[in-house]
Amino acid sequence: MSKRSVLLIVAAMCLSGCMVGPDYERPKVEAPDAFRFEPRETAQTADTQWWTQYGDPVLDALIAEGLAHNRNVKIAAANVEAAAAIVTQVRAPMFPQVGYAGLGERVRLSESDGSTAGGLVRNPRNVFQAGLSASWEIDFWGRIRRQTEAAQANLLATDEARHAVILSLVADIASDYLLLRGLDEQLEVSHKTQQTYAESLRLFNLQFQYGQVSQMTVAQAQSQYQTAASQIPLIEQQIAQLENAICVLVGRNPGPIERGKSIVELSLPGIPAGLPSDLLERRPDIAQSEQQLIAANAQIGAAKALYFPTISLTGALGLASAELSDLFKGPSRTWSFAGSLVGPIFTAGSISGQVAQAEASQRAALLGYEQSIQSAFGDVANALIARQKLLEQGDAQEQLVLALRNYSKLAHLQYDGGYAPYSTVLQAEQQLFPAELSLAATRASSAAAIAGIFKSMGGGWITKADAMTGAPPGTEQAPPTPKT
Repeated sequence: MSKRSVLLIVAAMCLSGCMVGPDYERPKVEAPDAFRFEPRETAQTADTQWWTQYGDPVLDALIAEGLAHNRNVKIAAANVEAAAAIVTQVRAPMFPQVGYAGLGERVRLSESDGSTAGGLVRNPRNVFQAGLSASWEIDFWGRIRRQTEAAQANLLATDEARHAVILSLVADIASDYLLLRGLDEQLEVSHKTQQTYAESLRLFNLQFQYGQVSQMTVAQAQSQYQTAASQIPLIEQQIAQLENAICVLVGRNPGPIERGKSIVELSLPGIPAGLPSDLLERRPDIAQSEQQLIAANAQIGAAKALYFPTISLTGALGLASAELSDLFKGPSRTWSFAGSLVGPIFTAGSISGQVAQAEASQRAALLGYEQSIQSAFGDVANALIARQKLLEQGDAQEQLVLALRNYSKLAHLQYDGGYAPYSTVLQAEQQLFPAELSLAATRASSAAAIAGIFKSMGGGWITKADAMTGAPPGTEQAPPTPKT
């Protein structure tokens, strides 16, 4: 039988060899038929750059900057590159390994033990060697293929983790910016209120000097003014802290953030449509958990393959000579080839322990996958109810502000006409000021809640955002998961 025939038979054995261990099947998941509190009107916006629908160029620029410069995104991309390199490393033993070696030495043998054959062997002498070596482990039981399957799944899981970072980044920038605009509105309300109270305090001081009002009225006006004044530093602190948080998200040093449209000028994106079962494909954290389950499942086969013998082919081709000038002459040629079969007989539980560990890890990964799905359902349900109830709260808060403004207006008229004490005016304005602040905060929270919905539902928009980051090397041509 020729050498070529032998190689063809070995290759056929390698390709047709079985893979021990369970093949992966996606677990069945019980998904609800619909989300609670899902709005009647939804839009097919899950695959679009939804943040552009707010209509604020400043927000668009901040998100683009964050996708390009955020450190967590870059760290996640580096992790993907490392995982891709591991795939290359793990699958390498599936192919023949070729190496080379060279040696040049001068050696003297002992003449007392007969090594020189009574002076017939030159002593001391030179030794020169050069050669190539090759080895190939035949993956008959699929151990290397299972390890490669696990490495590929870990690569995809790492890439899904990167997608999860992108998902959170976009939603967090949008949410923080909208909350920042809400604080800006609160600060504007506080400044206007302070100016109104300052004018009232000035007039009451003049009236007190001429004996038209009591000192108690002046003290009440003073308390109003200080109430508004004390609120301003607190809001300014919150604004500065939120600006710093946004700067970190977009990859800047802490500092001010430019502004675009106000909360009332923004357009609100439509609520994305989707069934609970869609989350299995749209949420990167679920996809990451499933890939981790695939990797754990493959490791069972890799561990069970250790029960079976390892079949290897080795070969060497080289040159050896006592003189460097004779090294490349025909008589200096050396060669060898061999096949080996090595298998376990007694390992004191080493292999069974590895199999048990792999099976336990697979069960833990399965539970993690199921938990990630349930958590995703909960995230969407919470985001939808938050959006709906914030809208209801906003409507009620707006009506409250209108009622309190009318109440304050009537209280001023009664006080000016001498029909009510100033305490009536004070009571009305003490209720109006916090109500206006609450309305501004509710508007911002309602707008930010939409970002939370897109974050919880995932969707194809992550791919569009991913394109703005620059995909890490190794993900575009990542080897597919082996089909078994």
